[in-house]
Amino acid sequence: MNFKKNILLSFKWILICALIGMLSGSASAFFLMSLEWATQTRNQNFWLIWFLPVGGLLIGLLYHYYGKEVVKGNNLLLEEYENPQKTIPLKMAPFVLLGTIITHLFGGSAGREGTAVQMGGAIADQFSRIFKLDASDRKTLIILGISSGFSAVFGTPLAGAIFALEVVYFCKINLKSSILSFVAAYFAHYTVSLWPVHHTHYSIPFTPELNLENLLWIIPVGAIYGLAAMLFSRSTHFWSRLFSKTISYPPMRPYVGGIIFAVVVYYFNVTKFVGLGVPAIVEAFSIRSDNYDFLLKILFTGFTLGAGFKGGEVTPLFFVGATLGSALSGYVPLPIALLAGMGFVAVFSGATHTPIACTVMGIELFGLESAVFIALACFIAYISSGSIGIYHSQTVGGIKHQLYEKFRRNKLDDF
Repeated sequence: MNFKKNILLSFKWILICALIGMLSGSASAFFLMSLEWATQTRNQNFWLIWFLPVGGLLIGLLYHYYGKEVVKGNNLLLEEYENPQKTIPLKMAPFVLLGTIITHLFGGSAGREGTAVQMGGAIADQFSRIFKLDASDRKTLIILGISSGFSAVFGTPLAGAIFALEVVYFCKINLKSSILSFVAAYFAHYTVSLWPVHHTHYSIPFTPELNLENLLWIIPVGAIYGLAAMLFSRSTHFWSRLFSKTISYPPMRPYVGGIIFAVVVYYFNVTKFVGLGVPAIVEAFSIRSDNYDFLLKILFTGFTLGAGFKGGEVTPLFFVGATLGSALSGYVPLPIALLAGMGFVAVFSGATHTPIACTVMGIELFGLESAVFIALACFIAYISSGSIGIYHSQTVGGIKHQLYEKFRRNKLDDF
């Protein structure tokens, strides 16, 4: 009897994974095609930048009057995982989709991971009603939504599955959620492959010898990536607090922010830093970036998201890491593509406290040959990026938490 019950239970969860993966994958594929249209339209019609304030006002009004319960975005998913209260409204998916497309169409500096993850999480959580699942199973659904959304938007199913587990803190995950996270991620990944969607390909054509000298260079380089991740996180939080304090009516924040952003971009001709910035990321692997490129991307993305526009942080983190690594090639005796590739995932690792997922992502994107360099860079960036990441509702644990808690206690004892 128990055997039959377990078989039925397994079938139910595989069905749930398949449905979440296919629905989230299709939603992400539609989003990626829409994002490509928005990017191409903006590139061909630069004057659209002047409509950024209007777009910001529309986003602000939409969320203020109809989407207050979903305005927290990724942080809402993390809060519901930590303390399940009520089902995430399905409207989170179309709201963040529309808001992100508007942001990119008119030239805001943002990413796409947040959108895909929020759509995946909102879609997944609806199955708690359909299958009448309890609070513990709702946690599993949220993990499945995050893994399928991340996997679909970047084409990295292994990293997507691990990211979903790591971002909600590994030690709180049960075996069932761990296995199902991979199942949902692969369903989403293969669903996207059925759509006319193409992921950007990056490569590290040459990996140097694994000798002591080369490995020692990873320590200061990884620490620099970690500091860049810290700066990115604090920049986003700073602009969010500033806009909240200075403008009391939320819909006016992206409107005012849009005016300032459009004027700066137009008159200083810094179009390189609007949107995702994928061309600059690709270029960073072969042509040395300017020393200030990563700083400007941090500034523009933090300002865009802090003002209330929608989108993710991860692709801008890729931009920051790749251009920073590329710039470091002028000072560090390692190949430019390797430094850009390490930065690509290491800054992401530091900002999200997910070194394992980022290492796996690096291997999926760049190959196994550079795995040791990537793993070291991700871990060092993770340790050196501070205790504050881009998700303020994230539970930070493990080695990093212990080190920073010990540092704080010693500092207090000294005082």
